[in-house]
Amino acid sequence: MNALIVVAHPDPQSLTHAVAAQLAEGLSRSGHAHEVADLAAEGFDPRFNQDDVAGFYLREPAPADVRAEQARIDRNDALVLVFPVYWWSMPGLLKGWIDRVFANGWAYEEKDGRVAKKLQRLRVHLLGIGGAGAGTYRKHGYDVAMNTQIDHGIFDYCGARVLTSELLLHTNPGEAAALLPKAFALGRGLFAEAAQGEAAQGEAA
Repeated sequence: MNALIVVAHPDPQSLTHAVAAQLAEGLSRSGHAHEVADLAAEGFDPRFNQDDVAGFYLREPAPADVRAEQARIDRNDALVLVFPVYWWSMPGLLKGWIDRVFANGWAYEEKDGRVAKKLQRLRVHLLGIGGAGAGTYRKHGYDVAMNTQIDHGIFDYCGARVLTSELLLHTNPGEAAALLPKAFALGRGLFAEAAQGEAAQGEAA
C-alpha cells in the first residue's frame, strides 16, 4: 500500500523532518511504499486566492497546483501529516494547504443544504510535534481543542477516517530522541488495520 507523507517545516534538519524520515523508514521496512510532500521545500503557496474562490463556488476548475495535490492524495491509500505545533495548532503553511486542497467538489460537496463526504476511502494519520509536556496540554485542554479543530472539524467533515492522532511531545533532547523509534514503529504499523482486514476477508472466502 502507499502513503503520502506531508511535512510542514522549513528546516530539513528539524525534529519534524527526522520524525517523518523515521516513519517513512518504518513503512519501507514493512513492505509499503511512500512519497513525501515537503511543502516548504516545494514552495507550495498556502494563500487562498480568487481562483480558489471560483473553485469553491464550482464556477471554474480548481487551480492547477491544487489539482496536483489532490492527485497526489488520490493515488495513495493513506495521508500522513507531520507538523510542529505552532500556537496550539498546525503551521499556517499546512493549514493553507488544507484550505486550498480540501476543496468543495473534491473533498466534500455542498448541495441543497447538505454535505456529501467524498473522502471516505482515505485513511489519515496525524503526528503533531510539540515542545511541552503532556500535562500542559491536558491542563489547558489543548489536546481536546486540537482534536476538535483538526480531526473532527477537517477530516470527519470530509468523511476521511483518522486512524492515528498523536501528539509527540518533548521537553528536553532525550525526550526528543525517544520520539524517533516511536515514529518508526508508527510507520511499521501504519497499514496494520488494512492487512488484518484483508486477512479476515481471505479466511471468510
